[in-house]
Amino acid sequence: MNNTSVYQKSREDILEIGEKYGLSLNKLENLLEPDRIVEITIPIQIGSETITFKGYRSQHSNLLGPYKGGLRFHPSVTKDEVKALSLWMTLKAAIIGVPLGGGKGGVAVDPKVLTEAQIEEISREYVRKVYDVIGHDKDIPAPDVNTNSKIMDWMTDEYIKIAEKKNPETANHKHFATFTGKGKKGLAGRIEATGFGGVSILKELSKKLKLKPSETTIAVMGFGNVGFYFAKLAEELGFQVVAVSDSKGGIVKKTADGKFLPLDIDLVYECKQEKGSLNGCYCSGGVCDTRGGQLITNEELLSLPVDILVPSALEDVINDNNMQNVKSGVIIEMANGPVSPKAHHFLTSKKTIIVPDILANSGGIAGSYLEWMQNLENKVYEKDVVLKKIDEMMIKAFDAVWNESEKAKTNLREASYLVALKKLLI
Repeated sequence: MNNTSVYQKSREDILEIGEKYGLSLNKLENLLEPDRIVEITIPIQIGSETITFKGYRSQHSNLLGPYKGGLRFHPSVTKDEVKALSLWMTLKAAIIGVPLGGGKGGVAVDPKVLTEAQIEEISREYVRKVYDVIGHDKDIPAPDVNTNSKIMDWMTDEYIKIAEKKNPETANHKHFATFTGKGKKGLAGRIEATGFGGVSILKELSKKLKLKPSETTIAVMGFGNVGFYFAKLAEELGFQVVAVSDSKGGIVKKTADGKFLPLDIDLVYECKQEKGSLNGCYCSGGVCDTRGGQLITNEELLSLPVDILVPSALEDVINDNNMQNVKSGVIIEMANGPVSPKAHHFLTSKKTIIVPDILANSGGIAGSYLEWMQNLENKVYEKDVVLKKIDEMMIKAFDAVWNESEKAKTNLREASYLVALKKLLI
């Protein structure tokens, strides 16, 4: 992520939309500034020396409920980055209609060069340092880049140890609601929640545009958790997922005369698990081999003449250098900010329909909300109940944004901001 100005870009973007639609700029200015940014240091013994890592927690807004947002471990984590991401979380929570605010955190560290014991110590020390500002009714972290359910379990365990010393009378089950994305007392269906939510949007958009799944081709850039579940669930609904990629490149399947053929998503995933990347994974019938497929670069995937393009990996992958190559009539943003502002303006002027990230990938916060609720209620929600509730929330959010876009005669991105801001500028 371009950390030097990502928050400033987001801020200017929202102020521009606010001015265009006559929203109170004073209220907007107040809303855009985070309530609090906590900066911490985490000293860890590595070999014979002590290395100190910087950590952050940005609590953007709790107007609608406790702060909520992911916690990432990555060398590029900065104060500016978490500030921007916490703002986006505030908007996502407002759009999806859950009683939560926006937060985001991170530690500037590369976990890939650390031992598991060192990662656990960083995780626990982070909790010790931010303990006073998190809690089930204050701020609820979740997994993000390079963090997972195991890390959330360590953090929850550390939080409970401190909480039980300080407040032994507090009900234990509520402590578990301080983190989501956990293994212990986690949510059934949470792993696929973001991709599932994106496919809920795909279904509703297809109805509006009168697209038939069997005649609709999709290319998915990014075959991690979100991209895989989006592709798999779209395939199950009959959509033609004809290309997927990861950081090393991707695959597309065509006939000799250039007609797209659907991939077998489970087979592609198995091959990626075996080889470590999609590089060299071609699928024909029941076997992944070198027949019937074609290796492509990520840039080539973005320029395929498919009906729907789904960027699910990095920010700014569609930008002023390649925006003229995009041929898809629909883009569903499953990554954070995959279409740059300039590219968005260019593509929407060509009537490309772009479903923005703050709507399309908000299935994650819907899932986090349900995990938080089940922990507060000391219950266990069944997976089918979870997915049904996420689907209902996504459909309601999509309808609100679609209706706002028609009412304001604008694109879905501006409509998404308007839906969120009207809830927040009270």
